[in-house]
Amino acid sequence: MQRCRFEIEVRAPFRLDLTVWTLRRRPHNAVDRWGGASYRRTVTAGGQAVEIVVRQERSGQRPLLLVELRTTGRESPGRFEPEVRRLLDRTLGLSVDLGGFYTLAAHDERLTTLAEQFVGMRPPLFPTVFEAAVNAVACQQLSLVVGVHLLNRLAQQVGPIIDRRDAVPGFPGPERLAEADPQLLRDLGFSWNKAHAVTTLARQVASGKIDLESLRDADNERAYATLVDLTGIGRWSAEYILLRGLGRWQILPGDDVGARNNLHKRFGLASSAGYEEVTELSRTWWPYGGLVYFHLLLDALATAGHITPTMDPTNTSSGRRLACFPAERVP
Repeated sequence: MQRCRFEIEVRAPFRLDLTVWTLRRRPHNAVDRWGGASYRRTVTAGGQAVEIVVRQERSGQRPLLLVELRTTGRESPGRFEPEVRRLLDRTLGLSVDLGGFYTLAAHDERLTTLAEQFVGMRPPLFPTVFEAAVNAVACQQLSLVVGVHLLNRLAQQVGPIIDRRDAVPGFPGPERLAEADPQLLRDLGFSWNKAHAVTTLARQVASGKIDLESLRDADNERAYATLVDLTGIGRWSAEYILLRGLGRWQILPGDDVGARNNLHKRFGLASSAGYEEVTELSRTWWPYGGLVYFHLLLDALATAGHITPTMDPTNTSSGRRLACFPAERVP
């Protein structure tokens, strides 16, 4: 096993634990793993499987991350450092400035407590838009628990891996899934329509017919129109991809059942509310509706006992009032 290490300094405030839980969503996620102090994920870099292990060594005013790369190849994994740095910046939201959101929350009594509980969470993204799309398809019309089980099985079956003795499966890219028979996905528990949608999209992306990454440069309207034109992608999936794949933080998926339930508990949204009511409420927090969505997810995870809002594993004195943070725009 080859290893290398490097450090990343992050703008305060930052909490790796809250950011990773926002990404992984449920404790049985086998692709994005959290071991209590470290985040582990296997990715494909330079055509090779690379395991990334991230720990937060310092918090407070100068947060510091220690990153370790592991490979089974003969070459040093250090050659993947630039690519992994870019990936972590995107996946863990390292460059996102939440000053504007904290300012909004400080002037909204409904948001203040919620935001203060989870100061330091950065909005994460799936590493690729393709992965965001497959996640959306897998979780359609299912509980998130079941959807994550499907994604785990997919990763374990065809995802990249560096060491089967301590297997941390990575998420399969479009090239791997383009070669998969839809029946394989059916055997893993996907419906026929979902299996067809995933393999069709994989073939289109692998062949270059569709360039999902180019949507990062598109405005919301164009990106949305492109997404809903794909097989198996409807309104909820498109908004989910806009938020979790493209970083459109103003998007709060209006059809998301979990979000509706959380909005009902925290903000008094009527239990009978539909898409229009959710969308209207999210306008109250423009352009940060998606960040409210993430904070509500963390609130639900805390209620379930998976995370402790006031606990910072590297600095127990890092809690701060929102007014302490400057008002800056999210890029």
